[in-house]
Amino acid sequence: MAASMVSLRTDAGSSFGAYLAKPDRPNDAGVVILQEIFGVNANMRSVADAWASVGFTAIVPDLFWRQQPGVELDPATDRERATELMRGLNSDLAVQDALLAAAYVCSLHGANGKVGAVGYCLGGKLAYLLSMQAGIDFAASYYGVGIQGALDQMGAVRCPLLLHLAEEDQLCPPEAQAAIERAATPHSNRVEVMRYPGVGHAFARRGSPVFDQQSAERADTATRELLRTHLVGAS
Repeated sequence: MAASMVSLRTDAGSSFGAYLAKPDRPNDAGVVILQEIFGVNANMRSVADAWASVGFTAIVPDLFWRQQPGVELDPATDRERATELMRGLNSDLAVQDALLAAAYVCSLHGANGKVGAVGYCLGGKLAYLLSMQAGIDFAASYYGVGIQGALDQMGAVRCPLLLHLAEEDQLCPPEAQAAIERAATPHSNRVEVMRYPGVGHAFARRGSPVFDQQSAERADTATRELLRTHLVGAS
């Protein structure tokens, strides 16, 4: 695997960074990794590396660049700053930045033109919003924050969408999870919900106190299979 920082250019002429992980044995599909509230830190880079290790060209765009480029925060000590950055994020612009990242991986030599979006926490909601955009072929949301406030948009989902819900997630309480499932049910041909009992928010963040290996492996296996089905099998 080869990893590097690349520069993405907006239509307005501004540039921002993204972490790119290229696999040794590519399957020719791409995946945009959407960050938690802690920026493109070591955890997000390791997530991209993991997806690259199974064949996907993975890119993690810096979604906080308009506020502070190159943010790398520690979940154990920097939560207040991370929350400030999350509150200052323009979701519409973040979606556009993610689409630029998707277009970038699709432009690389050997790419098959198929790209997925996989988001965590803050990025989980952005993955949900990206599932409504042309140019995204599959989206997976890990414990997305705030999806329950955008359920009126569920009918706009264009591609297959997988929602991972942690049943003990304090940021998405039981009534919110129930509302998500109700909203998803009429769209079950495109939207799938997976529940994870006994685990809380960020259960897939390796190296953290809340990490749960069994749940993380279950979620990653389901996501990987659907990525392959919709991105590689569709090539």
